[in-house]
Amino acid sequence: MTEPSTQQPRRSPPPPSGSNSNSNSSNSPAAGSGSHSTAPLDSTAQLLTRITAQLSRQLSLVSRNGTRRPMHRSRLPAAPRPPTAEAAPPALVVVAHGSRDPQALRTVLGLLDRVRDLRPGLDVRLGHIELNQPLLPDTLDGLRGADAVLVPLLLGRGHHVKHDLPAAAAAAPSVRTRIAAPLGPHPLLVEALYGRLVEAGWDPADRGSHRAAVVLAAAGSRDPDSAQDTRRTARMLAERLGGVPVVPAYASAATPTVPAALRALAARGRHRTFVASYFTAPGRFASAAAEAAPRTAALPLGTHPAMARLLLHRYDQALSATAPSAMVTLLASA
Repeated sequence: MTEPSTQQPRRSPPPPSGSNSNSNSSNSPAAGSGSHSTAPLDSTAQLLTRITAQLSRQLSLVSRNGTRRPMHRSRLPAAPRPPTAEAAPPALVVVAHGSRDPQALRTVLGLLDRVRDLRPGLDVRLGHIELNQPLLPDTLDGLRGADAVLVPLLLGRGHHVKHDLPAAAAAAPSVRTRIAAPLGPHPLLVEALYGRLVEAGWDPADRGSHRAAVVLAAAGSRDPDSAQDTRRTARMLAERLGGVPVVPAYASAATPTVPAALRALAARGRHRTFVASYFTAPGRFASAAAEAAPRTAALPLGTHPAMARLLLHRYDQALSATAPSAMVTLLASA
């Protein structure tokens, strides 16, 4: 048999005075039960609402993969992401040939200053193939881990553009490089040649003259593509001069020479002849061509404003051509 419970039944507090103890008699317990009434229980609908709300709060703290989500993330808005810094554009490396003439380096440095004035903030550097510092490998060594566009300060598709520049880029695998096209042929180059001729005394009134002519004095190359580029520049300059004959001539490696071209023009009655200096900077070849001129020869292209614009054009052209894997060589003359 079981022992009777010793716990005393909990009694409800007496009703407040003045209350009607007989009210709601239908809800009171049966008479004779000996128990008093308790607080009314919640209805089923209220319990379900309460359980649903609690489950919703718990589920909101669980992510889709089953892990618990930190509570502060569901209550606070996400912090804005900091703006991403724009990557710096590739460096422009101007590749000059080099010369023992001290004026050559000063001229090239002046040209680079013009480029920087046109494109502030662009990293513009100089590298030489030979004879002057800095040499191209040293310049590339200072760009480890960076991108660079090598823009040849050369006028045609000769040995330096086809072999020396790709070899220097391949020897610097830590630099992601592109090689731009040489400067010529291009209308901006012709504009610089025309400007130098006018400075040397060319008279626009000579357009159509049967006595005027121009010798385009170039360095010369054994590469047939280089000679083709020079001839094309000569044709473009002739058009710019209104149809005046422009004859290519060379200081080395090709014919005719500048003196030979001048003699041939004189034999055709072209005695008012000018020498257009198709050199990027002063040097031995430019001096030899000027000495052969019957009158003042035009200065080398040097720091003419069109040259700075052309360097940037070749740089932009190389960037827009295609994305490099290690190196992209552009030899198009457009």
